[in-house]
Amino acid sequence: MGKFQIGEFEEVVLLTVGILHGNAYGVTIRKELEERLGRTVSVGALQITLRRMEEKGYLQSVHGEKTERRAGRPKLYFTITPAGKRAITYTRQTRNALWDSLPELVLNLD
Repeated sequence: MGKFQIGEFEEVVLLTVGILHGNAYGVTIRKELEERLGRTVSVGALQITLRRMEEKGYLQSVHGEKTERRAGRPKLYFTITPAGKRAITYTRQTRNALWDSLPELVLNLD
């Protein structure tokens, strides 16, 4: 296995942070994931994954402005790091290689 191996949920979180480039914080990431995946994403699972991805060096976070609406708490914005880009690139290449290796017979099963 490659050193950039990531799980399926980690992959979709990284991709979603990229899609939301510049506006990726907990609420927007969760909303985008739920809309695109058509499934509920728990706040806890998302927060744990974001922290884990940051610890692995795949994401970086920065605090936004504090607002009254958020009781003085700043939003935490996430961006993909160069290591995160390598991780999703590796994952894409691995998946594509597997798909390309499937015999036509398997793809045409009904």
